[in-house]
Amino acid sequence: MKPKIYPIDHDTARPAEQLLPEVGNKAFNLMRLAALDLPVPPAFVLSTGFCRHWLEHGHAAGHDLPDLLATHVRRLENLSGLAFGDVRKPLLLSVRSGAAASMPGMMETLLNIGLTTRTLPGFIAVTGKPRLAWDSMRRLVQSFAEVAKGVAATGFDELIDDAVHEAGVAAVGELDTLALRALTRAQLDHYRESVGEPFPEDPMDQLRQAVEAVFRSWESERAVTYRNLNNLTGLPGTAVTIQRMVFGNAGSGSGSGVGFTRNPASGANELYMEFQFNAQGEDVVSGRFPVDAADTLKSALPEAFARLLTIRDRLERNFGDTQDFEFTIEAGKVFLLQTRRAKRTDWAALRIAVDMAQEGLIEPTEALARLSGIDLDKLVRYSLQADGRQKLADAKSAGIGVASGRIAFTSAAAVAMAGAGEDVILVRSDTTTDDIAGMNAATAILTAHGGRTSHAAVIARQLNKVCLVGCSALLVAPDNASCRIGGHRLAEGDQLTLDGDEGAVYAGRLDVVAERPTHEIEQVTGWRQAPASAVRESREPVLQD
Repeated sequence: MKPKIYPIDHDTARPAEQLLPEVGNKAFNLMRLAALDLPVPPAFVLSTGFCRHWLEHGHAAGHDLPDLLATHVRRLENLSGLAFGDVRKPLLLSVRSGAAASMPGMMETLLNIGLTTRTLPGFIAVTGKPRLAWDSMRRLVQSFAEVAKGVAATGFDELIDDAVHEAGVAAVGELDTLALRALTRAQLDHYRESVGEPFPEDPMDQLRQAVEAVFRSWESERAVTYRNLNNLTGLPGTAVTIQRMVFGNAGSGSGSGVGFTRNPASGANELYMEFQFNAQGEDVVSGRFPVDAADTLKSALPEAFARLLTIRDRLERNFGDTQDFEFTIEAGKVFLLQTRRAKRTDWAALRIAVDMAQEGLIEPTEALARLSGIDLDKLVRYSLQADGRQKLADAKSAGIGVASGRIAFTSAAAVAMAGAGEDVILVRSDTTTDDIAGMNAATAILTAHGGRTSHAAVIARQLNKVCLVGCSALLVAPDNASCRIGGHRLAEGDQLTLDGDEGAVYAGRLDVVAERPTHEIEQVTGWRQAPASAVRESREPVLQD
């Protein structure tokens, strides 16, 4: 396929299915959202052909990439009334990956592209929010160093810890404007020392390097591992979506979140969502920060929450499946940044398929097709027997069921223990997608930080792992040799039990009882035994938007 660039805005027509391999899953679904007149910031997408050509030849398919990007950035400028690199009214951009098959968190994203020491004053003037400007700048400096230049996060994280300690606050999100300005300047110095050159002041150079970093991430270890685990062969590379920034870190009435239109762990027909106020999307999906539940957003921003409920219904009606969607709220206004078919446990897949067929959203024949890869005879989940044993701690459940195993504190240890025939619980301060090999080897995952909608939790559910996150009582030792859960010290190799139904952590290996989804299995069995015509007639009419 010849490399092409496609616009994404509300003039976009619904894309044809054959366009998916070319523009990638993220951009394809953004086009669908825009065609439905849902709130999508304008964007354009570099097709997968650019990535393939860049990886093979080191340049953008015979084109001068900055000139090519500049041509299409002008469309975003016209739509926004802002100008990329302008010192008075600067346009800021996000740069996101997107292969034809969804690969959550496996490739790179860069936000706030276009901020420099020259454009920052203009950004403050346009927004009237100096704290937003300095917070966005410090985020860009660190992420650009890590993603585009391969600099370790450690030095930047130490600067953040120092700033938080000096200000006497609990987290970086509580720093005021002056503290963020001082932190950003320290990060710029650290960037220069680590990279050997100053942070790039040319916004177009930032954009070019960000695009190339996304291309490069296609061949990262975690991305290759994910494709191997999921038999994703023959994909041409990643597309790159370049989009106008919207700001969840714009203060009161703003934030970022991830929602699932149904519970991806149990399959229950309920909005499954997490949100963080005054944050950008990476704060929610990285698994490194605490997040809030849906009820907090509902009470603080009821109109935005009501809008999300409407969006949830429209997504299911128009996509015909449970969706995993990312959104930003800027000053009370909701923007959609992504939707994709939700990764889910096999248990949830069964319930969702049956419920959707009975609700008339899909045909029973489609429900059967979606369940074709699941062995229903082996579908079981476990719950703890009530033996009165005292739990060590509580956590947020990101995956149902119960699992017991020996503790491993690193992915390498988990792989080694599992290779020796052990059931393994991977215990981490914050599990990232870099841990995918260990997550695949483990029976279950326990983390001190993060939420149910982080990329790591999404992958754990896809792998049918019990997963508990945000266990505030967990403290992993710096040498990854032991941990404390509440007042109990545990070493690598000790036994642990996680209850994904109740969100509880126990020491030792506990007895369990098995449960089968008999009602749903009976429904599927009936469809399989019925004539095709009877199956087609056994549902209500499909809802229309």
